[in-house]
Amino acid sequence: MIIPNTWGIIRVISEPGLGTTFTIFPPATEAQCPVSSQAPLFPSLGNGRILVMDDEESIRILLDKILHRMGYEASFARDGSEAVEAYTKAKESCRPFSAVIFDLTIRGGMGGKEAIRELITIDPQIKAIVSSGYSDDPAMADYRKYGFRGVIAKPYKINEISHVLKEVIGQQADDLDVTISSGIIHQGLKRQF
Repeated sequence: MIIPNTWGIIRVISEPGLGTTFTIFPPATEAQCPVSSQAPLFPSLGNGRILVMDDEESIRILLDKILHRMGYEASFARDGSEAVEAYTKAKESCRPFSAVIFDLTIRGGMGGKEAIRELITIDPQIKAIVSSGYSDDPAMADYRKYGFRGVIAKPYKINEISHVLKEVIGQQADDLDVTISSGIIHQGLKRQF
């Protein structure tokens, strides 16, 4: 018995050559479900242009499929130099990116921290998301200090990508105060009192 003593129902529909579908109906309850502050269960759809910088082709292919299914148009760069060039061209041609997702570490090239420093001088309101499999990197924990507005850890979770993109793209340009002094990015939320 898969669901012991719950009075739930399991429906199985099987058709030769088509496969089998299992539907599980747990019993109803009047108890309140706890509210989670994590990303929603299902990805939300979006729109806009996203620039992804990652040196791994498999990651670029994966994100292309994920972003396309979410409704975004994706462009890709293999390193920070390509990303800066692509972002600048898009901005100059009046087809700017809605957000960028930058990998921190690029083997043999400019990584995310260096690229965002350059791009903030071009566009102080850039909506940048940092991404890495190295969770112990300071830029992942304190991403705003480095000029990013969001963070997505690898391995990717579709719901997290969806949630972070929606949150970052939804931020108003006036929400952040960005200044650069001595090569250090100072970024904080603007508040009206």
